[in-house]
Amino acid sequence: MNSRRRAAGLAYREAGEGNERVALLVHGYPESSYMWRAALPALARAGWRALAPDLAGYGDSEPDPPGTWERHMEALDGFVRELGLGPVALVTHDWGVPIGLRWACDHPGSVNALVISDGGFFADRRWHDLANVMRTPGEGERLIAAYTREGFAAAMAAVSSGMGEDALEEYWKGFVGDTRRRGHLELYRSGDFEKLAGYEGRLAELGVPALIVWGEDDRFASVRMARRFHEEIPGSELTILEGTGHFVWEDRPERAVGALVDFLRRRAG
Repeated sequence: MNSRRRAAGLAYREAGEGNERVALLVHGYPESSYMWRAALPALARAGWRALAPDLAGYGDSEPDPPGTWERHMEALDGFVRELGLGPVALVTHDWGVPIGLRWACDHPGSVNALVISDGGFFADRRWHDLANVMRTPGEGERLIAAYTREGFAAAMAAVSSGMGEDALEEYWKGFVGDTRRRGHLELYRSGDFEKLAGYEGRLAELGVPALIVWGEDDRFASVRMARRFHEEIPGSELTILEGTGHFVWEDRPERAVGALVDFLRRRAG
């Protein structure tokens, strides 16, 4: 797995070879491509070329202000175009869901399968408490400025049972420097769900197989949202991981990756 490659300004990890079967994995907040460390080699063993970029300002990718929803979508599109990727199996988590799915809907034919985990894509969604703080002028600045390495580790331990020191060290890169921290606020403050009003039904219109993988005890994106995706995408498959919260790829990597590989083998292989 190579984490030092770059394309369109984004660092990325890659496993596997070829262009016949390509998986594009888009991480969530506050993570980086490191969250896919179990999925990448498993996909390669299954015959896929798997690529996972660090979004701008996270992991080893430099910030590219402003850190808005739209800016991340543009960067993702540039990444795909620079590498000449054909239709990809798009695998998403958390903020990677609205970034990746909006990109997919705006570029019909760019995906041949969808995997959606613990993130929303609905215009009537409501923000969770932490997001509301980050979206509030003044309060968000105070919150993001107050993070220390120790405080970050404690916050992650409160919501993830499987995030070890190696992962924390990688994800802390997203908090190094004022520009990166400001990008967090720019992301949340640009993420008005009303922007998705014109996307109702668009996922179904893509006409590709879909898997929804979700933590049963997700406190940030309720399992009701997983069932809503399942209902709105005809023929989609739903996997609920019991005893797991929001960070399914950290806390239950074997089960989440197993569901991913099995789905792609059967539906997009």
